[in-house]
Amino acid sequence: MTLRVAIVGGGPAGIYAADILTKSETPVSIDLIERLPAPFGLVRYGVAPDHPRIKEIIKALQRVIAKPEVRFLGNVEFGVDVKLEDLREFYDAVIVATGAMADRDLGIPGEELSYGAADFVSWYDAHPDVPTTWPLDAPSVAVIGVGNVALDIARVLAKTGEEMLTTDIPPHVHAGLVAKTTTDVHVFARRGPAYAKFSPLELRELNHSPNVEVIVHPEGFDVDEHGMAHIAQHKSQKMVLNTLANWVGRDPEGKAHRIHLHFAEAPTEILGGPDGVTTLRTERTHSPNADGTVEGTGEITDWDVQAVYRAVGYRSSALPGLPFDERAAVIPNDGGRVLDLDGRPIAGTYVTGWIKRGPVGLIGHTKSDAAETVGHLLAETSPTATSRETADVDAYFAERGVLVATHDSWELLDRHEIALGEAEGRTRVKVGDRAEMLRVGTPAE
Repeated sequence: MTLRVAIVGGGPAGIYAADILTKSETPVSIDLIERLPAPFGLVRYGVAPDHPRIKEIIKALQRVIAKPEVRFLGNVEFGVDVKLEDLREFYDAVIVATGAMADRDLGIPGEELSYGAADFVSWYDAHPDVPTTWPLDAPSVAVIGVGNVALDIARVLAKTGEEMLTTDIPPHVHAGLVAKTTTDVHVFARRGPAYAKFSPLELRELNHSPNVEVIVHPEGFDVDEHGMAHIAQHKSQKMVLNTLANWVGRDPEGKAHRIHLHFAEAPTEILGGPDGVTTLRTERTHSPNADGTVEGTGEITDWDVQAVYRAVGYRSSALPGLPFDERAAVIPNDGGRVLDLDGRPIAGTYVTGWIKRGPVGLIGHTKSDAAETVGHLLAETSPTATSRETADVDAYFAERGVLVATHDSWELLDRHEIALGEAEGRTRVKVGDRAEMLRVGTPAE
């Protein structure tokens, strides 16, 4: 008998789970249910377009969804087109792998005037569910955060539109970047440079643009004994610190665009009015504790900026019919087994990826998550004698008028985007309109 599994979420977490299931000794039939018409989730809609190296992961993910045991069912929204109780009727087990695409809050006055990193990333990655325009008329911009997403935002804001034209951005994103007036991007970190969460490669790439100068400001660039102990335990942190130290005090090159890195500056308030942001207020910090936590010194600085982006982490969102821990922003679970409000496992219901453990780690880290979850699923779930078949699932969606984007639909869209790119000397031009994605993915009669 075949074990039938539904995986909700067509990004890396869900696809890795499907891959592990297909490699098990148990015969499986997997439906990968995704609300967008295209697969790959974070890799397609969360990785900056000028990072094609990371997007190479798609090749491995593509091989998984092309397996005969796996069906891609795109353009299907969980909670709208299908509910959890419906999936339980069709499948022996359900794995939720919906990731994290909302922004965490700063918790400071005036935060409502800021932009969330997730929204801006979705715009420049041509996500079909966001507007095609973005306000880019601020000469000086603040980005709050010291992770790779903060670097992506700073880099995209600082680079010229023509530089980005070598990537897969569609015309509306290119037009927005060409029209932007930003010359200075200020990146703020609450802690000192020893605790910056940039990856070494991402940080070095910040300095590769012929039009962008990286300036590391010496104020707050201190490494005390606690910081030295921290980097001694983390090789990547030491590499990041070495790169930053080499940039402190460099002579200016006079490039047209600048990225400023400020350390030990905690945002305390965003000031502005009906016309937008006018000021970011920060407080100088120091780190008297061995764990790197900071305290304010009372030294306040007002920065003249016209836009603020918060890149302090993503958070997952609650899903209909499933418990949710609002504080941790995850589905409560024990090693991937979803737990009810009483802490008991919900039979046949599992979770993996960022909605399981929070938005930490790189894309590849979701493999170990998936392995743990799938291990429990296979140990606890057996195929059931039932008439439920893939045809029954197809009939369910057909009766409800859901236009399902299949793997064949994705292949048509994929070829179309590659052809658009070839016409312009690029590897791909992404289609960002949902209706157009579905039209392109519909086979000709």
